[in-house]
Amino acid sequence: MVTETIELITPVLAVLVSLVASVLILASDKYPNIREGWTFLAAFTKFGLVMSMLPLILDGKIITYTIVEMLPNLPIAFKVDAFGMLFAIVASFLWIIVSSYSVGYMRSLKEHAQTRYYFCFAIALSSALGIAFSANLITLFLFYELLTISTYPLVAHIETPAAISAGRKYLTYLMIAGVSLLFGTLVVYHYTGTTEFAFGGIAGLELLPKTMLTILFVVFMIGCAKAAFMPLHAWLPAAMIAPTPVSALLHAVAVVKAGVFTAVRIILYVFGVDLMQASNLWLYMAYFVSITIILASVYAMRQNNLKKRLAYSTVSQLSYVVLGALLITPHGITGGMLHIPYHAFMKITLFMCAGALIVTANKENISEMNGIARQMPITMLAFTVGALGMIGMPPVGGYITKWFLLLGAAELDNMILIAVLLVSAVLNAAYFFPVIYVAFFKKPDHELEYKEAPLTMLVPIVITALISILIGVWPDAPGMFLDIVNIAVANVTGGV
Repeated sequence: MVTETIELITPVLAVLVSLVASVLILASDKYPNIREGWTFLAAFTKFGLVMSMLPLILDGKIITYTIVEMLPNLPIAFKVDAFGMLFAIVASFLWIIVSSYSVGYMRSLKEHAQTRYYFCFAIALSSALGIAFSANLITLFLFYELLTISTYPLVAHIETPAAISAGRKYLTYLMIAGVSLLFGTLVVYHYTGTTEFAFGGIAGLELLPKTMLTILFVVFMIGCAKAAFMPLHAWLPAAMIAPTPVSALLHAVAVVKAGVFTAVRIILYVFGVDLMQASNLWLYMAYFVSITIILASVYAMRQNNLKKRLAYSTVSQLSYVVLGALLITPHGITGGMLHIPYHAFMKITLFMCAGALIVTANKENISEMNGIARQMPITMLAFTVGALGMIGMPPVGGYITKWFLLLGAAELDNMILIAVLLVSAVLNAAYFFPVIYVAFFKKPDHELEYKEAPLTMLVPIVITALISILIGVWPDAPGMFLDIVNIAVANVTGGV
């Protein structure tokens, strides 16, 4: 439980460092090595600043900093708690990984507009940390929209008609979501006089009529379209036309994680456990996201393009996070929160493997990957690690989050949700195992001449695959994700 609040400027610096780097990246347009040097310097500095706050958070403290108060009880402010720290560590660490991978990918394919690419990446990571450290809904909204705007050029990066169309769809869905989030924020401020996140939810919302409360909740969930609930998911598969490092950013580091992070913030820190339970909103929404979990898995099975199969997998897996929060039991919330970092490491491994196949073998469709593991064994072994984690098979970390989710559903004695979790695991296997089978056991159609991707791409793949195993073998390592999540869960459940 929280014991003390400390005012520090560190979260502001952590957000600003990549904004400063974005300017330096633009200024170094004609000097690629210097440009990418600024990217790495900012990434390591950002991660260092985030980690410098971790001991205080593990000690049960909260870090705050107010920038400006626009209206009474409506400041632009930061507050670092355990849940925000969880997202910040994932985003800042994986930026280092994706930066290395991006160098190998962008240079190998001789991609155009690389300065714009790194510039937008830097702003996106500032936005992600701004979301993680937001003290209230209005601050979160500002960074939420900045994230949308900064990632649009990345989605439309290749500038073909198809890419431009995908970018428009991306922007349309997420800007509408932003309007919905702002509307919900203003309603909360009107009725409660504040938008500040609170462990028990924002006081005063329980006084709203049930119909109004339900409508407000729906408005907020529409605002969380970055979490890709069906039918608000279409932007995500369309965005797979972007370069693979961008796909990794969308799926593991920033955008969709910002969506589920925001959804959990609203469920647990705006409405709160008690109000969600008393209003029965948790149950209706739990069934709604369960449909996404199952249906997106079915769609994934039908995709021959590997990136699109992974995209629909993400749509399904994101709803595990939201479902965990909706279970409103300590085990369920633990599973949901823990799935944010665990899914991030496993899914970024899968997407980086997909990118390695594109760069080295020019293969995007699963039907073209017969025997590809013979030439790219490290890449496909890493892919297998990520896939096993998604299915929930030990020793990769995914089995831990799914176990907690099953415990949460069992505590509620809800057989429907238990069945959803078990069936989804079977469906995960149904769309991942064929990829592994094709790569390892089918004979190549012709002699394969390519080999592994460049080390700047291969090393990040190996690192995230090994971490995916480590967090499954040693989940309770001191100071690791489970420690942070336990503090966050104790905060929102009152230590029950």
